[in-house]
Amino acid sequence: MVVAAPMSALAKKKQSGVGPGMNEAGEVVNSAQVEAGWGEEVVGINDYEGEITGKPAPGSKFTQLKIGMPMKQVTDLIGEPTDQGAYVTGKAFIPFFFGGDKYRYEMAYKGQGRLVFAGQSMGTGGNLIWIIHNKDDSGYRE
Repeated sequence: MVVAAPMSALAKKKQSGVGPGMNEAGEVVNSAQVEAGWGEEVVGINDYEGEITGKPAPGSKFTQLKIGMPMKQVTDLIGEPTDQGAYVTGKAFIPFFFGGDKYRYEMAYKGQGRLVFAGQSMGTGGNLIWIIHNKDDSGYRE
């Protein structure tokens, strides 16, 4: 007799197909509530791994972007964001961790969505790891 393991809360949510901050059509309706793991995992330039969540708005500038692009290249291509800010990840507190993704930098674009970059230090900016499409984004981080 085989006994199935109980499903985790995340597994149950994923089974429903609707991620946090998203609607049934796969569109992001609240960028601040979106969680990693609900989008499409992709490998971008220079083998950067990342995620694309939601569906792009018609004529979205975000469709020109590729996971792995440096922050400066992104802003040269699509312009400056409406709002932006940085935060530290848990990896910054691991002793002797010398890899990337210690800091994240988030850019919000009104009517486009959010872009998240990962880097080793606050001043470096980093490379694009997550594109969150949201045609109704306010352009301001909450």
